[in-house]
Amino acid sequence: MPGPDTALIIEDDKDIADVVALHLKDLGLDTERAVDGRTGLQKALENRYALVILDLMLPKMDGLAVCARIREKNPAMPILMLTAKSEEIDRVLGLEIGADEYVTKPFSVRELVARVKALLRRVQVDKAAAAGESEKGRIEIGTLVLDFDKRKVTREGATIDLTVKEFELLALFARTPGRTYSRTDLLNLVWGYQFEGYEHTVNSHINRLRAKIEADPGHPLYLRTVWGVGYRFAEAAELSS
Repeated sequence: MPGPDTALIIEDDKDIADVVALHLKDLGLDTERAVDGRTGLQKALENRYALVILDLMLPKMDGLAVCARIREKNPAMPILMLTAKSEEIDRVLGLEIGADEYVTKPFSVRELVARVKALLRRVQVDKAAAAGESEKGRIEIGTLVLDFDKRKVTREGATIDLTVKEFELLALFARTPGRTYSRTDLLNLVWGYQFEGYEHTVNSHINRLRAKIEADPGHPLYLRTVWGVGYRFAEAAELSS
């Protein structure tokens, strides 16, 4: 049974998997491996890992499908995807499905280590933020309740399943009602500078978030568009008017 400091490497190229495992060990992480998508998915669904290193091109089940299935069952599992530079459209799709970080092949060891560190650091920051909000660990606005300690969202008492990025987006908006964010602002604050130029990914996440939190996504109550600028979260007074 893997422990909390174990990473799962889903990669069919043994040489690449060896290099990744070697440098994860230097970061204090144990590793498990899977050489095809189907086996990797089974391991990811049956265990909890510090993170998953996921290749895009895999036998039996490709990385996009694996990523999507992991996100359905475990929205908080950190995922770093490996992809080739020529697979730009797949990179975008992976972003929208829920990969947290990307490394393009061929990659430098320094870049890989930096991305893994950034991802693990972000996980720790999220945990620390949740712990630091123990006195105000929840926000209630309208029929929505955000519980930061549990990273849980409910609407009218029913739990809403959100991916990591969807929760981060909603948390950012809910903490700053009335403030307008451009797509670039949201991309930098939630995804990070390395995804500059992928503003359309923000649109996709906003649409999916609205489909989950709004009673009528076509006429959103909470997550509002500021035409020509970006998006903002409704203020309490707007919800009662």
